[in-house]
Amino acid sequence: MEKNSGWTTGGLIGAGVAVGLIFLGCMFYTGVSQYLGQTRVVTVKGLAEREVPADQVIWPITFKETGDNLLTTHTKVEADSQKVVAFLKKSGLEDSEFSFGAPEIQDRNAEGMDMRGPRYTLTGSITVNSTKVDQVRRLMAAQKELIGEGVPVTTDKWNTVFLYTKLNTVKPAMVEEATKNAREVAQKFAADSGSHIGKIKSANQGQFSITDANQSTPYEKKVRVVTTVTYFLKD
Repeated sequence: MEKNSGWTTGGLIGAGVAVGLIFLGCMFYTGVSQYLGQTRVVTVKGLAEREVPADQVIWPITFKETGDNLLTTHTKVEADSQKVVAFLKKSGLEDSEFSFGAPEIQDRNAEGMDMRGPRYTLTGSITVNSTKVDQVRRLMAAQKELIGEGVPVTTDKWNTVFLYTKLNTVKPAMVEEATKNAREVAQKFAADSGSHIGKIKSANQGQFSITDANQSTPYEKKVRVVTTVTYFLKD
């Protein structure tokens, strides 16, 4: 009887250990399943774009005079410079909105060039730097008035720079829009895979870029940002 009782006790202990191991195994499996479920992720990108008008313009104006006498040629350049200043001020620009460049002198004799033609070529320059973008654009279109006054003005539209400097005013809304677009993409992916998106695991705002809206309208800018967001997936 004692022998049978011992066997029964041992059997009960063994059965208890087995049940405990099974229970622990189930708990371990459940824990691993939950952990693996939490680490299922999807990484998506969200785009936000908007067009904005330039709020600053840099417009270089140059004019050239030639002659065999350096002093006389320089006097012509100075006269041209005063006419350009009068043209700018008449249109409402202030002294603080333009600056003068040092005259550039080319001496054909000193450079060993062909001496047929005037010896000296002097180039004067005035650079407009203004936030009155529309006003400056009208001036650019009206510069033929300077030519009518005898100023040999030359401008290169490719050297004129239009800028957008108020990026911080649109950043928050654009980041929000890009993040919203990223979430919509993630939701579509999750729905197609029979899952649901969870919390954000990580997010990268990305760099903002400012480019011309197109080549013919450099005074219209396109602001663009792409965000990268990683979401947890859940069943």
